[in-house]
Parts: sequence; structure tokens; C-alpha cells
Amino acid sequence: MVTFLIALMIKLFRKISISSINPSTLPPGRTGWPIIGESLEFLGTGRSGHPEKFINDRMHSFSSHIFRTSLFYESIAVFCGPIGNKFLFSNENKLVTSWWPRSLYKIVPSQPVANSPEAMSMRKLLLRFLKPETLHSFVGAMDCVAKQHLNTCWENKSQVLVYPLAKSYTFALAWKLFVSIDDPIEVAKLSDAFSVVLCGVISIPIDLPGTSLNKSIRAANFIRKHLLEIIKQRKIDLAEKKASPTQDILSHMILTYDDDGQFLNEADITDKILVLILAGHDTASAAITFLIKYLAELPHIYDKVLKEQMEILKSKAPGELLTSEDIKQMKYSWNVACEVMRLAPPVQGTFREAMTDFTYQGYTIPKGWK
Repeated sequence: MVTFLIALMIKLFRKISISSINPSTLPPGRTGWPIIGESLEFLGTGRSGHPEKFINDRMHSFSSHIFRTSLFYESIAVFCGPIGNKFLFSNENKLVTSWWPRSLYKIVPSQPVANSPEAMSMRKLLLRFLKPETLHSFVGAMDCVAKQHLNTCWENKSQVLVYPLAKSYTFALAWKLFVSIDDPIEVAKLSDAFSVVLCGVISIPIDLPGTSLNKSIRAANFIRKHLLEIIKQRKIDLAEKKASPTQDILSHMILTYDDDGQFLNEADITDKILVLILAGHDTASAAITFLIKYLAELPHIYDKVLKEQMEILKSKAPGELLTSEDIKQMKYSWNVACEVMRLAPPVQGTFREAMTDFTYQGYTIPKGWK
């Protein structure tokens, strides 16, 4: 309750500071209910499976270029279309900077603020691990997980729901590559908890019993506890040469120094792995789902993709796993995947924070707006 009151006071002070700006110069739009703004409607369209409806309705009512709203205690300016995206990306760290809702920082308290020195250090750490030669070594493991998933969840099924199965696959793959977990029962327990975590990432940031954020924090703590046990055992296995320093991102994090020459502590490692899975889970699942949708709707495209895949299969011995060289041969398949992501982007939008007052399309965007 104290946190809620402090957040409310900060919000009120922000409104006072913004009141000096002529309201007629702000983007068109509406702010919805006091305090919560239009958060409930925004979340409702997402949970109904049509997140774009919230944006499209306001583009139609106010402007196809920009409109204002209020979400999660924040004043929001929504930039629309390619021109809006180009403006934001070309002014990164000039007029705007990366930002995430405060609910994320309540779920993952040690997550560094976007573009902070700590965040830059984290990117450097990941780049060391996500080098091309490292990723190439994972192709076989990814192939193995995919085959197991298809045999278990797709084969001999007359009908399937693609999106839940795609989420199941990407989640199992993430735990395999990040921490070498492949036990189906263990993965299922973590998956259930992770689904609860996801519901609180974009939510009204009120941590009270029964709220999405409160449930999300508790689920994240459950995952952390499980990860801490894995980390402690991995340290023992590494010391006894029972685990490889390069087998997954967990080993890499345990053995890598930060910029200050210090090893990451166990709590930081758990949160970094949690954030990595949060960042890629839904986007990969959405991309796979839309890929299958378009292949089903366009049989002539499906036939060409199938032909390319079968040619690669013919070059392999029975049971032989894919390699990075095989992936390079999937040129048509990759072009199809890229076109699908253009037609149906896995991410509907992302957040930025105004670093200073600036003007766009004749409207004023105040400092601090998201």
C-alpha cells in the first residue's frame, strides 16, 4: 500500500509539471479513468487475442500518425506507422531512450535500467555468448528438441492448437539451451509458473494480494528458487569437471567476469536468465504461429518450403541432426519466415521515454512521457 501511495504522489507531481504545457499542443486522444487510465481496455484487447484493436480504434478516432493515452500510471504518446518508427529509432538516446513498465522492475528487481552502465555490461556479456560459432553449436540441440516436440505433440493428431504448442516448444528449447533442463515434468512446472509471470509484466503496477502483479512476483520467486538450486549444483559439477564451461548460457554466466573483474552472484544470474526467457518466449512463439498460418493458407508457398526441406533431408543419414551448414541451405525457407514477420510482426510495439520536450507532427511530447 505504501508503494502504491508513493507512486500516486509521483504521478500527481508529474501532472503538475506537465500542466505548464498548453494542452492544445499535446497529441489528440484521451486519458481514460483517473489513475488507471485506459489500462483495462488495453489489457482486455490483448487477452482477447486482438491487441491491435486498441491501437487501430484510436488511430481511426484521433490520428493515424500519433495519439495520446494513459497506461499503467504513465502518460503515453503512441507513434504509428513506418514514419513514427523511423523517427523513434533515428532519435534513440537523443530524444528518447528505452523504457519498460515499472511492473517489470517489481518482478525482476535486479534488472538494470535500460541504457544504464549495468545494462550495457549485460549486453556485452550476452554478445560473448551469442557469437555465431556458439549459436552454430546449438543447431543440433535445437533439432533434437524440435523432433521430440513434433513426435509428442503433433504426430497422429487430427487437429492441433498451434499457438499453445509453439509456446510449449519455445519454452522447452529455452530451458534446454540456457540451463540444460530437458526433463518434461520439470519443464512443465516451470512453464506453468512462467505463464503467471508473463501476465504481470504488462499490468497495472499494484502489488496487492490477488492482483496480476502480485501473482507474477510470487511465480517469479518460485522460478528463482528452482534456478538457485540448479546454479549451486552446476558450480559443483563445473568444479568436478562433470559439466562443460560452454554447454549453455548458465555455465557461461557462472564462469564469466563482469567489467569490474567480479563473477556474477547467483541472484543476478537467476534474474538475467528470467529476463532472457521473458524477452524471447512470446515473440518466437508468435512468429512460429503466423508462419504455420500462412503456410496453411498458401499451399504453393508450402510446397516450395517442403521441397527445400526434403532436399536437405535427402542429404542426411538416418537420425543425423541438422548442422549450421544445413541452415545456410534454407534460403527460401528463411525468406518466407522474414516475409511472415513483415506481414505479422511478433512485437506490436515497444516502449521509449522522452528525454526532453520535443515536437513531432506539430504536437509537443513532454519530457518523461512514454
